[in-house]
Amino acid sequence: MLFHHVSRQFATRTLSTRRLSTLLQDLNDRGFIHQTTKQHELADALQSSPQTVYSGIDPTAPALHIGHLFPLMCLLHFELHGHKTIPLIGGATGRVGDPSGRTKERSPADIRQVEHNVLQLTDGVKQFFRGASAYASKRGFSPIRDEIDVKSNLSWYENFKLLDFLQQVGVHARVNTMLARESVRSRLESNQGMSFTEFTYQLLQGYDFYYLNKHHGCRIQVGGSDQWGNIVAGVEFIRSLNASLQTPAPEPFGVTTPLLTTSSGAKFGKSAGNAVWLKPDLTSIFDFYQYFVKVEDADVKTLLKVFTLLPLSHIDEIVQEHEARPEKRSAQKLLAAEVTELIHGKEAVEQAVAKTEALFNSRRDRFKGMDANTILKTFEGDQRLHHCDEETIFSTPVGKLAARYGLVTSNSAARQLIQAQGLYLNDTIVPDPQHVASRDVLLDGRVMVLRAGKDKIIVLAISA
Repeated sequence: MLFHHVSRQFATRTLSTRRLSTLLQDLNDRGFIHQTTKQHELADALQSSPQTVYSGIDPTAPALHIGHLFPLMCLLHFELHGHKTIPLIGGATGRVGDPSGRTKERSPADIRQVEHNVLQLTDGVKQFFRGASAYASKRGFSPIRDEIDVKSNLSWYENFKLLDFLQQVGVHARVNTMLARESVRSRLESNQGMSFTEFTYQLLQGYDFYYLNKHHGCRIQVGGSDQWGNIVAGVEFIRSLNASLQTPAPEPFGVTTPLLTTSSGAKFGKSAGNAVWLKPDLTSIFDFYQYFVKVEDADVKTLLKVFTLLPLSHIDEIVQEHEARPEKRSAQKLLAAEVTELIHGKEAVEQAVAKTEALFNSRRDRFKGMDANTILKTFEGDQRLHHCDEETIFSTPVGKLAARYGLVTSNSAARQLIQAQGLYLNDTIVPDPQHVASRDVLLDGRVMVLRAGKDKIIVLAISA
């Protein structure tokens, strides 16, 4: 029956090396595997023929963030090894709310917001796989399918009547076993308790697996470690229903990924308490790149293994070089470049690197090799970029331009900075408060970068 207690033989936490498929071994070596059901049967299934794998995405956010990258990269590895994946958005279950890992019930879902999130996440997942295919192709992998089949479970629940659900699904559940689930038991022991709505969540997720198994041949579910009970529920439900119908069917499997945390124990994916989004209008490409440049030394190897397709041997070499000279942050820069290309493309990496050079490189030749177009693309949408007419640029003293466009607080502050030799025009010291720029010192005759001190800058461009 559904929700039987899991035996020691059923769950495998540490993968042995005997008879593992290349894919399963690679996932394990990269840190994607926490638990599996029937490890060796799973390995045989992956070796014998292409399988269909699904992973759920909760529509609580309007876009993907880097917390979603871990399961998506896991699915990408399945795709690259010739298997088919189904990212499943919880259009129906998102209205209920998953109680796993929560100490209190979610606020009632806004149906319109859930529907909006489902559409946005569907587009986001498709965009991820399009970018990931291009990224993988440049690293020697065969391109994946042109269009990933993203589904919403609302498509099979919206016309599923309650009595039919109880008859087809509820009859296979045992309440005492459902009560024993950690996500249920911990809530029942708290003052908050648990609503019947949340209590049914494991039934819904279990039926998701059955539906995908029956209609799409899906045999493998991948989810976070907090989803183990729900995944087992689906495995048991498929077995139970097939047995009751006397329907011979291949063995279903469950795989969980570990919780991805930083070396400090914090949940990965936040920057100063805020999510780091994959959409550039929510998190700029520069800020996205910088997030990975700034990761701690203790975390960089783990993130290189899970968020890139670099060979593990190459990652080991990079980390060794980094450990020899950690101040260069070579491993972090490689990580930032790889993940930014994966999500935003190669051109985005070039822009992020150029902007990093412009903002943070203390070399006097930081702008060498950069043209006006590179600078303008790099700072597009940045509040530090200002467009001016020619008369303003070539008739106004540089110090007054610095004050007018907010690099310094006032004209007097600009004079003091110039007298201290702290104001720079394209990395050349502004010699006196009355100095006016000439066209030959601008990049391509139309862009000037003014810098105060080490890294506070503005960009002034002559309007076309």
